[in-house]
Amino acid sequence: MRKTLPVLALVVMAVFLTLRTSREAAAAVGDGPQFTADGKLVRPADYRRWIYVSSGLGMSYTQKPEDAQMFTNVFVKPSAYDYYLANGKWPDKTMFVLEIYGSTSKGSINRHGSYQKDFMGLDVEVKDQTRFADKWAYFNFDGVEKAASSISPSQNACWKCHEQNAAVEHSFVQFYPELLKVARAKNTIKPTVHLE
Repeated sequence: MRKTLPVLALVVMAVFLTLRTSREAAAAVGDGPQFTADGKLVRPADYRRWIYVSSGLGMSYTQKPEDAQMFTNVFVKPSAYDYYLANGKWPDKTMFVLEIYGSTSKGSINRHGSYQKDFMGLDVEVKDQTRFADKWAYFNFDGVEKAASSISPSQNACWKCHEQNAAVEHSFVQFYPELLKVARAKNTIKPTVHLE
């Protein structure tokens, strides 16, 4: 009797872990990007319920700053975020949403600083190793489109910039303070990327 209890406990634990892993795998598949029959990415409707990663104001990757100071807010699917925290890299089917808002400093009681105003567009980055030969693809939703084709060619300006400059895979973790800590701890920062 004493020998069967530890064995029974191990069997119950193994069944629990198997069921949990199966549920997580099923959730990850259903949690991924959705595409139309003609290969367009369906606009993520619920991205504001995802994990908020960071915001930027007036960021520019060129020497000449843009005239308008735009706010960008970055969100990632919760399942991808959890995987990243555990592994320091992104799982297949990861989606990032970058929403773009105009900025203003004049309105209501505000006397200093800037706040977000008008919606300007939505950019989505998708990692899908079976769908895209280059693993990552980029999509632009300028208005209220329900679906968008990936920017082409596949190795376009967005893809090349992310490939060359993003700290972890194709994500600009160097601009996300909490995720940068994870990348440092897991040693997943690309050796060719300079963070300073």
